Amino acid sequence: MMSSKPTPEYDRTSELKAFDETKAGVKGLVDDGIIEVSIPVIDLEGVKKDPSTRQKIVEKVRDASKSWGFFQVVNHGIPVSVLEEMKDGARRFFEQDLEMRKQFFGRDYVTQKVAYNSNFDLYSSPAANWRDTLVSLMAPDPLMPQELPEVSRDIMVEYSKQVMHLGYLLFELFSEALGLQPNHLKDMDCAKGLLMLSHYYPACPQPELTMGTTKHSDSDFLTVLLQDHIGGLQVLHENQWVDIPPTPGALVINIGDLLQLISNDAFTSVEHRVLANSVGPRVSVACFFSTNLLPNPIPYGPIKELLSEDNPPKYKETTMTEYVAYNAKGLDGTSALLHFKL
Repeated sequence: MMSSKPTPEYDRTSELKAFDETKAGVKGLVDDGIIEVSIPVIDLEGVKKDPSTRQKIVEKVRDASKSWGFFQVVNHGIPVSVLEEMKDGARRFFEQDLEMRKQFFGRDYVTQKVAYNSNFDLYSSPAANWRDTLVSLMAPDPLMPQELPEVSRDIMVEYSKQVMHLGYLLFELFSEALGLQPNHLKDMDCAKGLLMLSHYYPACPQPELTMGTTKHSDSDFLTVLLQDHIGGLQVLHENQWVDIPPTPGALVINIGDLLQLISNDAFTSVEHRVLANSVGPRVSVACFFSTNLLPNPIPYGPIKELLSEDNPPKYKETTMTEYVAYNAKGLDGTSALLHFKL
């Protein structure tokens, strides 16, 4: 039988006394930043105009991409009105008549460029999530307007164009953060494909019994997330789940598995999840920079310019098709990167 006694090295009485003598209570811990932890917020103002400002932003991107794998961006160039209309458009799709939604129902992502369903991995994941999703392949080949839902087609087209432009900028910053030429990652087709996932999380009557999205990392290069005011997104940082509270006008950026692979661990793709909530519906729109659903025979491995005797390759080469096929088992909390480790 295991003992529940504290180890001799831990003097609980002294710690309690020290806490009590602050006379600040647990609020003092929060005020001192001991409990409150938040992901970096990076201001992109001036990134295209002032070289010294750009260099400071590149350094912040490098630090956040290594230590967190997540950060928020503000002054990113996408108008707040577009962000709000995108959230409203997603909500309109899910709250329209069921017969209208059924027209888009499907799970064949190869032939169906726009698909609505609940849980893309319903038949392969260990557990279902409290979430419905509209999947739309927005790039590289633009969809015809009639292929998109009428209630949201205009904003889906506009928002995806804006996200593509932001993605180009972010990949420049990532390239520079790695010590490469600004166009390096774009020239590797990292920004070629864009997959838009509009998520709808209804209010859950028993949120403690399920998840909005189980823990996972993203099998892409880069994800740009727009979330509404309800929240629930958490990132795993130093073995603790940290909330990513909604920030008006901000977008959440996270490193995908393939960017960790080609950066040879200079950047980190971390696990994250979404809690189910008794309040709702929660709406979010995730844009994945990836060529998952397109034939893409290009082999991706650690970028040769980053390698040296002191920094040998940590991963074997793989194609996007091979990586996604291995990862197709669903959101089970196990990163597919481990399979490609050397």
